[in-house]
Amino acid sequence: MSSENSFDIVSKLDIQELTNAINQAEKEIATRFDFKGSKSSIALDKEELVVVSDDDFKLQNVLDILQSKMAKRGISLKNLDYGKVEPAASGTVRQRIKVKQGIDQDNAKKINILIRDSKLKVKSQIQGDEIRVTGKSKDDLQQVMTLLRKADLPLELQFINFR
Repeated sequence: MSSENSFDIVSKLDIQELTNAINQAEKEIATRFDFKGSKSSIALDKEELVVVSDDDFKLQNVLDILQSKMAKRGISLKNLDYGKVEPAASGTVRQRIKVKQGIDQDNAKKINILIRDSKLKVKSQIQGDEIRVTGKSKDDLQQVMTLLRKADLPLELQFINFR
């Protein structure tokens, strides 16, 4: 048995689940009475959602529908970065929503500081867009997971490769 235990901290969004949530939201928009004749749509373009609707009010309703479908599918809304509402073609409005994948450097540093300040006997290192945490005791590693779950971070974290 290895004397070192470790796990990785990542922030990934399941694109297939997001696509399913978008499809469900599109179906609901197509059947709802208040969207009859509306030019409302949701499209996934690589790492970005593009939401289009007739006006700000309908755009907000489309976003509410999308967010509820995402929540039902277990997709965290923390991984979305909302852009400004901008005018689009033929009198519609558009909003671009960036889908955040991975842990950016600023948040990785915050997580490292949180782990270091916890005084647990673990080491953490940034590896690209994820963080590897190692330590001798599995209990310490589980305390780190609990600490990070309770911390109010601007992104959803997953813990993988626990060994």
